[in-house]
Amino acid sequence: MEGVVLMTREEHKDLMTHTIWKEITEIREAGQLEYAADEGNVFANFERTAKSLNLSKEQVLWVFFMKHVDGISSYLKGHKSQREDVTGRITDAIVYLTLLWGMVVDDKPKKEEPKHELGYWETKNGSKQ
Repeated sequence: MEGVVLMTREEHKDLMTHTIWKEITEIREAGQLEYAADEGNVFANFERTAKSLNLSKEQVLWVFFMKHVDGISSYLKGHKSQREDVTGRITDAIVYLTLLWGMVVDDKPKKEEPKHELGYWETKNGSKQ
């Protein structure tokens, strides 16, 4: 593949650490202020919509998530000029997946301690698994 520049593993790590995760966190915080409208309940907007439509909060989240998946799909099919840059749609989709993860954790019995809360690869004493 002459003339093709590929992203290195280190460049991708840097992109994830300094750009992607930062953007995800910023979008999540802005969304919480705009949509949740309840500092004590990260899922408030999904619950309000779920109640009005007689759906679960997870089903509502999935509908919102799929809007971004559709936009990403359009981009992949060649529709490059969208109202929002495709990276914004990808960011939003990731935020929705983290919210879904939170719903899954929230629905687990409280006595069960999810492994990921300590960091996926860490144990309580901080050692790696």
